[in-house]
Amino acid sequence: MKIGAHIKASGGLDKCIERAIAINAEAIQVFATAPQMWRASFPKPEVVASFKEQAAAAGLADSIFLHGVYLVNLATEIPGNLEKGIDSLAFYLDVADLIGSKGVIFHVGSHKGQGFDTVLPQITDSIHAALAKAKGEAWLILENNAGQGNNIGGNFPELRRIIEAVGSPRVKVCLDTQHSYASGYDVATKDGLEATMEEFEREIGIEKLVAVHANDSKIPLGKPVDRHENIGDGFIGREGFRNIMHHPAFRDVPFLLEVPGVDRQGPDEENMRRLTDIRVLA
Repeated sequence: MKIGAHIKASGGLDKCIERAIAINAEAIQVFATAPQMWRASFPKPEVVASFKEQAAAAGLADSIFLHGVYLVNLATEIPGNLEKGIDSLAFYLDVADLIGSKGVIFHVGSHKGQGFDTVLPQITDSIHAALAKAKGEAWLILENNAGQGNNIGGNFPELRRIIEAVGSPRVKVCLDTQHSYASGYDVATKDGLEATMEEFEREIGIEKLVAVHANDSKIPLGKPVDRHENIGDGFIGREGFRNIMHHPAFRDVPFLLEVPGVDRQGPDEENMRRLTDIRVLA
C-alpha cells in the first residue's frame, strides 16, 4: 500500500507536489478550490502541465485524489444549494480528469431530520446529474462519516443503498478510520476489524474500496464525533493501525493522512514516518 496525505495547495496545484515530497508522501489528496467556497475556476494550462510533470517525476502520478468542498450537501432542502453542489462535484470530476486524479472524495451531506429514505432519491438523482455533466473517467468517491447528527453514510448499509441506487461503476468508497471508529466500527482490535470488514464486504464489496483516510481518533469507540488525532496518539493507537494495515482488504489501497500534525499544521513527516514504520511491521 502507498502512504500519503492531504496536501495544502495554497499558491496553486503545482505547489503541492514539492510539499508532498518534503514529507515523503507516496500518494496525495488536495482541494482544487477553497474548501469553504463555491467559487471555482479551472487551473491554468501551465499549472496543470507543471503539476503533472512534477507528479510523474515524484512517482505520484497514479496516486492523486481530490477532496470535494465541504459545502456539498446532496440531501439539502434548498434547491439553489443542491444545484451548486451538483455543479461543484461535476467541476471537481472534470479537474480530476484534467490533472490525472483517480477521483473525488466527498461527504454526501445531512438530511437535516428528513430521514435517509426520504432523501435517497434526491441523492441518487444528484449523483447521476454530476456524473452526466462530467463525462470523463474519474471516480466519485463516497466517504463514510462519523455518525454524527443527521449526516449520511455513517454506516455501510446507507452507502450500499446509495451505490445500488446510482448503479454506476464510477461510484467508489473511501473509508475513514476515525469516522468508522466514532460511528461504532471497532477497527482498532483484530476481532472488531474483522467484523467491520466482513460487513463492508457484505454490504458494499471490497472492490469498491479505493482509498483510506488514515486518522487516529480523539474520541472513544462509538461516540459519534468527527475528531482526528495523530497516528498512535488516539484511541485507535499504533497497535490498531498495525491491525488495519495488516488486514488483506487494505493491501493495495492508498492511505491518506488527514491528521492535525505534531505542530498542528496538518499532515507532516512525523505522521508519515509513524505509518511507514507500522507498514514495515505489518
